[in-house]
Amino acid sequence: MAVKTVAPAGTTGRPFTIEIPEAELRAMGERIAETRWPEEEPVADQSQGVPLATIQALARYWETEYDWRKIEAKLNALPQFITEIDELDIHFIHVRSKHEDALPLIVTHGWPGSVIEHLKIIEPLTNPTAHGGDASDAFHLVIPSLPGHGFSGKPTAVGWGPERTARAWTELMRQLGYTRFAAQGGDWGAVITDLMGVQAPPELVGIHSNMPGAVPPDIDSLFQSDITGANNALGSLPPGLSADEKRACEQLDFVWKHVAYALMMGTRPQTLTGLADSPVGLAAFMLDHDARSLELISQAFAGHPAGLTPDDILDNISLYWLTNTAVSAARLYAENQLSFFAAKGVTVPVAVSSFPDELYQAPKSWAEQAYPNLIYYNKLDKGGHYAAWEQPQLFSAEVRASFRSLR
Repeated sequence: MAVKTVAPAGTTGRPFTIEIPEAELRAMGERIAETRWPEEEPVADQSQGVPLATIQALARYWETEYDWRKIEAKLNALPQFITEIDELDIHFIHVRSKHEDALPLIVTHGWPGSVIEHLKIIEPLTNPTAHGGDASDAFHLVIPSLPGHGFSGKPTAVGWGPERTARAWTELMRQLGYTRFAAQGGDWGAVITDLMGVQAPPELVGIHSNMPGAVPPDIDSLFQSDITGANNALGSLPPGLSADEKRACEQLDFVWKHVAYALMMGTRPQTLTGLADSPVGLAAFMLDHDARSLELISQAFAGHPAGLTPDDILDNISLYWLTNTAVSAARLYAENQLSFFAAKGVTVPVAVSSFPDELYQAPKSWAEQAYPNLIYYNKLDKGGHYAAWEQPQLFSAEVRASFRSLR
């Protein structure tokens, strides 16, 4: 890896540039071409996983049309750095707004995401006047790669769970000289951001989540104990739930019955060696995260992109392949001892954007119970799990609105 020579004001760490050797790109293409395929699924829907037609279309595009150098150049056009926190290298993007009064904001991705899923929101948030916002809505953005993900270091010992990562993110913002900042996250980023809110460092003014930890503990436990469906969780719900709460429960019931990927990573991450050996095997595993996202991805490779393009999807998958982080990223699931969705005791100001195609659309009533200092809630009519990636303008508007009262 080469290095940049000039760091912007307020930045710590070693400047960083991505330079993937051409031989590695050729080797990736050769492995894609040599994929051994299974037979076609015997069902007409996605109930058995990623359809053969979808993954074969992805592989054809990946081998014959996709160009990694485009996303590499896009990333290298941004200020990237590596810093050491708690004896681990952390990669991050740091883009300061031209508006000096901008609010510093650390934005955290999840799995199977990366910093790539947040590239589309950098301009709208750092330069709001060019994207329908006011100068008073500007942010200085810090976008780190999770430990074991992307260009961050791979932990060599246990202990890098979401709580430790939350503490590391506060340390990162302190290293950058920020004495007042906010935090945002989805997926694992939502869990980590919640934990920053639980830890409540004095510099943290508030958090925003697009996958809030807001499920009441009794309901959360009910669904976690019914992964096989034997306990009839939906038939055992407490009385008096609103329509929004019932819909959220139906979504949670579906999610917990379709989290085989999370169970595998959470219990046997090292067994997933095959993900480090086959790019197409890795792609299929990453695509099968949630039903609605898989539908969007299938549409994209069928020639009907709606929010995510084939290049978007392969940029992210290629990053995992070229950094060989499939297994190291999976270990975060094994480190975690917390519920993904349950309330965690956040006390700082909280903003929630509730998207309809998220794993569950959090009702306002649950958000109010989970976050006693809820300063903003909005129920949206479009957008899913990768909200910043799929709907960057809408997502950016939500982030602006969420923190406006904390300026």
